[in-house]
Amino acid sequence: MCSLFHCFKSLISEIEQPKKLNFPFYYTVHPLAEIAMDEVQKILIPKTTFNHDFGIENSEKPGSFGKMFGVLVVQNLDGELGYLAGFSGKIGDTSHYEGFVPPVFDMLGNESYFRSEEKKVNSLHLEIEALENSDELVDLRSDLERLTKQAHSEIDQIKNRNKEGKSERDKLRKSAPNDKELDYQLSLESKKQSIELKLIQKKWTDTLGKKQVELDLFINKIQTLKEKRAQKSNTLQKWLFKQYTFLNGKGENKSLLDIFESFSGILPPAGAGECVAPKLFQYAYLNQLKPITFAEFWWGKSPASEIRKHRQFYPSCRGKCEPILGHMLEGIAVDPNPMLENPAKGKTIRILFDDDYLAVIHKPNEFLSVPGKKISDSVYVRVKKLFPEASGPLCVHRLDMSTSGLMLIAKDLKTHEKLQRQFLKKTIKKRYVAILDGELNSRKGEINLPLRVDLNNRPQQMVCYEHGKEAKTYYEVLSVKDHQTKIYFYPITGRTHQLRVHAAHPDGLNAPIKGDDLYGNRADRLYLQAQRIEFYHPVRKETIVVEDEMEF
Repeated sequence: MCSLFHCFKSLISEIEQPKKLNFPFYYTVHPLAEIAMDEVQKILIPKTTFNHDFGIENSEKPGSFGKMFGVLVVQNLDGELGYLAGFSGKIGDTSHYEGFVPPVFDMLGNESYFRSEEKKVNSLHLEIEALENSDELVDLRSDLERLTKQAHSEIDQIKNRNKEGKSERDKLRKSAPNDKELDYQLSLESKKQSIELKLIQKKWTDTLGKKQVELDLFINKIQTLKEKRAQKSNTLQKWLFKQYTFLNGKGENKSLLDIFESFSGILPPAGAGECVAPKLFQYAYLNQLKPITFAEFWWGKSPASEIRKHRQFYPSCRGKCEPILGHMLEGIAVDPNPMLENPAKGKTIRILFDDDYLAVIHKPNEFLSVPGKKISDSVYVRVKKLFPEASGPLCVHRLDMSTSGLMLIAKDLKTHEKLQRQFLKKTIKKRYVAILDGELNSRKGEINLPLRVDLNNRPQQMVCYEHGKEAKTYYEVLSVKDHQTKIYFYPITGRTHQLRVHAAHPDGLNAPIKGDDLYGNRADRLYLQAQRIEFYHPVRKETIVVEDEMEF
């Protein structure tokens, strides 16, 4: 039995094993994985020597951060069930802790090639930083700026003097138009001033040119070092990607570089291969342990941008893990991808308002607004059948697949453009009703958290003050009961997953919408409904208000 095979301390004999491994990107945690997670959280994590503050007791403490952990329930060759435990990346300056699976490749060993090359890259970085912040560079730029100003000043003075001289000569010529001697003397004076200006301009051109060459040489030195750093860094990264090799259920081995090349034709993102799921499966394969079911959970305080709740389970990330796990799970029985099933099957669209120009329909929850990559059934497709004479894009706006409620449909391009213009001008008023998992202290307020897509985990969104787009929401509490809050949301902007992130994020309401499988906990549905809409009819020239009954 391998040393990291943990025997269950709880009674599991009456729990039925799953017939297949759970699909890693959308699943309900199996009872065996729940027990394993509980044992890791109660027994393994507190007894390890992490020497790290996860920010559980004081999330404001500097240097504290949470971490993604995972468990993989496995069966050994004797038919016994146990589990493996692991975590993503490293904690502190190491990836090795007692009781947890090691990294797929140990790039942090003290004598490792990676560390040696990393030191060279870091040395170049420090050299570049020193040059960029050096007094010499500051002096060169300052001197060039000072001399440039001095040159402009001196040349401008001579130009102004020459201009005045020309004006005086013109007056003299007018006063004695036939005086050839005077005209000759004035011409000599004009040539003298012109030569003087050219000499001054040449002097400053030479002076500034020499100073610019000095500055350029210094900057080129920095640029050469940056190019050298980039080349070394890229070479090291590619070397690292080749060292990460992953087994699958067929016993096949494939490098990280080859996995991403065949999946998307691009280089792996930074940190690929260090997530917890690949580490768990790699260790299981290497030690002849059969994967049964697995789950990942967050331990500690949430990151500033993403939404991660302490002790809550999460699916594997797509950006880094989808290509890797796609390879690693070949050869073993895995649940089918539920996201390839049509969620709208058996559901119907209701029409709440209808005339010759537009309609307001009710979209059921778990129903696409527009066709997806794999599933075409959607509001768009259904509306085309409902209104066969309609033309144009039809859907004026969208709702998340999991969100139910009112959608505006335009029956011609002109109406569509005019309604979209109202959305852009933020004159269309929408009201959502939701149930939150948690109790709020405030009765109403405003949330301002800029959002952008999580590039490593689409379609999830994250808070980003640097690159995020403005996202603003007003809210009004309706009632609080049984640790849940019923609430109205009034979105001012319409970002993807805006209400879901604003509800769940610690800097928002810190209470995810009930049933939110991306930012909270799964339930029978997402308890979010677009319940009321108010807009100006572009043809009838009147305000239209459509309000639906609350679904919960």
